[in-house]
Amino acid sequence: MARKPITMRYVKDILRLKHQNQLSVREIAGSCGRPASTVGDYLQRAEAAGLSWPLPEGLSEAELMERLMKPPAALPQESGPAKPLPDWPAIHEQMRRKGVTLQLLWREYRQAHPDGYQRSRFCQWYRCWAKTLEPVLRQVHEPGQKLFVDWAGLKVPVHHADGSVSQASLFVAVLGFSNKTYAEAFANEQLEHWIAGHCHAFAFYGGLTRALVPDNPKTAVVRPCRYEPVLQRTYQEMAAHYGTVILPARTKKPRDKAKVETGVQIAERQLLAPLRDQRFFSVAEINQALRPLLDELNAQGFQKLEGSRNSWFASQEKATLLPLPAAAFELATWSKATVNIDYHVSVDNHFYSVPHPLIHQELEARSTANTVELFHHGKRVAAHVRSYLPGKFTTLEEHRPKSHQRYLEWTPSRLVDWARKTGPLCGKVVEHILQSKPHPEQGFRSCLGIIRLGKGVGPERLEAACARALRFGTCSYRSIKSILEKGLDQQPPEPELPLNSPTHENVRGQDYYA
Repeated sequence: MARKPITMRYVKDILRLKHQNQLSVREIAGSCGRPASTVGDYLQRAEAAGLSWPLPEGLSEAELMERLMKPPAALPQESGPAKPLPDWPAIHEQMRRKGVTLQLLWREYRQAHPDGYQRSRFCQWYRCWAKTLEPVLRQVHEPGQKLFVDWAGLKVPVHHADGSVSQASLFVAVLGFSNKTYAEAFANEQLEHWIAGHCHAFAFYGGLTRALVPDNPKTAVVRPCRYEPVLQRTYQEMAAHYGTVILPARTKKPRDKAKVETGVQIAERQLLAPLRDQRFFSVAEINQALRPLLDELNAQGFQKLEGSRNSWFASQEKATLLPLPAAAFELATWSKATVNIDYHVSVDNHFYSVPHPLIHQELEARSTANTVELFHHGKRVAAHVRSYLPGKFTTLEEHRPKSHQRYLEWTPSRLVDWARKTGPLCGKVVEHILQSKPHPEQGFRSCLGIIRLGKGVGPERLEAACARALRFGTCSYRSIKSILEKGLDQQPPEPELPLNSPTHENVRGQDYYA
């Protein structure tokens, strides 16, 4: 809403206090009870209109108001011989270069035109001329310094084969100096597309700026703060990979990113509006239709300045961009996971091993398309090739406890071969135990226990104990241990007693089968 003009009484007081009492703008504002910005504005208007204190006699309030409210272009020229006018577009272009000031440009102007304007009048005319420029060109940014990025508010419908309709989003990037624009449509505004938009923009420009200026979406800023915003970790990694920094705009401060705000508006009007009546069936079709419009936008000449976005970029900004790294950034997502008792963590429903001392610890998982890295207090403790098989395990042997490693080294055939080194009967006992179990692994502990018994008593006694166990059909760890503890292996084997059959008329003798 336009600001309501103040009464002429206040204007006269402002001029009197400034020229007669020599007060500063803030002192005048405090005396008149008006904002300092208002006081400064009217002093500038009075200076541009050639008014000071005291005012000319006979000047009515209506005439005073008319002279103060005239736009800068309509201000009267000074009386007397015409003075050479500076090349304002060239002055404005020079002002965008690092280290160049209006004072320096005025000195150069006076060297070329000794009879030209004084410094105050030179600066005043430049400000008046600059106010006639388009808003998108008002801000002063150095070449290669900032890239402004944001999502456009206007969506593009995408029609699918099943009859459903989704809304595609437009990613917009604008260079601060040349205003060269990049735009690309994505299926949504999730992190992977936010990162992809940046990477594609860098490739489009052939380099990148020293700073990125985004708004505060969750894909960029986790917790907004004017002084110490918390950046999204993957977004920060991307910036570090490309050697740039992220400077988020302040919340509810659109002027911090006026470049991209205007760039988004231009993109909606010159890129999306011409496509409003087209029907798209994929995001790729949208981008195919956008590209010629984007090329036309960047080649279009400025209204108030010489050149175009392409010409400014090629002549002054392209050489100042940072070079692209040898490899493009690989998207990585971060998550937290707690190590289970089996020294594995779950990442996207697949289980990856970590060193067993980290059981019950909370780790950070960094997942890319090809790898999964696990970190504990910032130190990487494990790295795996990523697997997309749900419910399966990826395990490194060095992550297991030593006892588990030794246990898993055993196989049924290896146990039998080792037992046979003690004696053939010991081998038969181990083989009998393994065959008697539904799964051979269930007998591993018993077999290992029997083999260990031989270390204490010697192979001869263990072989004799195994012979006794086979004879009585008691092949088990407990039975053989009992035989050894009671010394039964050292007793001579009991002779088999003949079984005499009782005499009975119904019992058939051996002659019956002859």
